[in-house]
Amino acid sequence: MSSREEILGRLRKNTHTTFDKPQLDFQGIQYNDPVAQFIHIATTAGGAKLMEIKPGDDINAKILEAYPDAKVISSNIPGVRTDRNPDEVAEAQDLDGTDVGVIQGEIGVAENACIWIPQTMKEKAICFISENLVILLSRRDIVNNMHEAYKRIRFNDYGFGTFISGPSKTADIEQSLVYGAQAARGVTIFLTE
Repeated sequence: MSSREEILGRLRKNTHTTFDKPQLDFQGIQYNDPVAQFIHIATTAGGAKLMEIKPGDDINAKILEAYPDAKVISSNIPGVRTDRNPDEVAEAQDLDGTDVGVIQGEIGVAENACIWIPQTMKEKAICFISENLVILLSRRDIVNNMHEAYKRIRFNDYGFGTFISGPSKTADIEQSLVYGAQAARGVTIFLTE
């Protein structure tokens, strides 16, 4: 018997009371206008910037408008002019020094402004190593709550995804708010039709 099986056996032997699983068939919070709620939370509590992208807008011009000092832009999204492609680098460290990573969001959540980012690139480090992120998100892909988001999540061949809700920040270091402690210092959401 393995140590894992031994531990689980002891737990089962000493469990005298069992409880039914809680019912999870409730409806999460609903908003009259999920898009407006998403924008409000993303730009206040989330600390992200938001740009409305209209049909016909030049995405590359919008990226440079948001980050005019960017020297290195990384993305694998067709049509985005880049200096590095996360599908073509030899290893994740090759993305170090990325000023702006441009990634595709799949689901936006109105209650907390999180955006589901499935791994659609070989090196997912672009989501975390970039100094700034531009996340493309369609208004049609904003849901009310996390319950709705989890029902829509589908994993692709990479089997990885993450929720991102704005720039990385912490106040653990000497009680001072620090941006970019674990990931991007800045996040701009490009909200498309």
